[in-house]
Amino acid sequence: MWQAIWDFLTSVPLWEIALIFFAKVIEVSISTLRIIYINKGFRTLGTILSLVEIFLWIFIASRVIMGITDYPLKGIIYGLGFATGVYIGSILESYLAVGKIFIQAIIMREEAGKVVQELRDAGYGVTVISAQGKDRSRKVLMIFSNRKNKQDIIRRILELDDDALITANEVSMIQGGYVGTFRKLAK
Repeated sequence: MWQAIWDFLTSVPLWEIALIFFAKVIEVSISTLRIIYINKGFRTLGTILSLVEIFLWIFIASRVIMGITDYPLKGIIYGLGFATGVYIGSILESYLAVGKIFIQAIIMREEAGKVVQELRDAGYGVTVISAQGKDRSRKVLMIFSNRKNKQDIIRRILELDDDALITANEVSMIQGGYVGTFRKLAK
């Protein structure tokens, strides 16, 4: 039995397993980024990525399909590469954080001045609206920014008002107003 397992695992040369796995990881990571870039309006970059993606897919898939009945390990490695590529692609997407974001923070009225000044000093545009909460007066801060800045903005708000209620939503279009170029990426 152990000999059959060993024969199965060693039936395909290690270099070929590594080639299939890593090429599939790269291909699926590129695919993830392609979809995101096209959805965010970067059509040229998405098109270039699609060309690289399809070339990789053709060569990887043909390598796996040839002899799949004799070497089923190729199919298993292909599947593992696919899953790993999805995971790595999602990490890359989070790191690149392409696009715009709209952050709303509901904070204590007393803390508003410090928070607004901190954000503006950091280069963010902030619109302030007076509001009434359940028990107290509040201020609503509205901030449009590059998605890459989301964690920085949230961190700055929470440092000065740890009770702030913060929501963040992706924005598909912004026209007019002020959106700082701090850490601008591609658009």
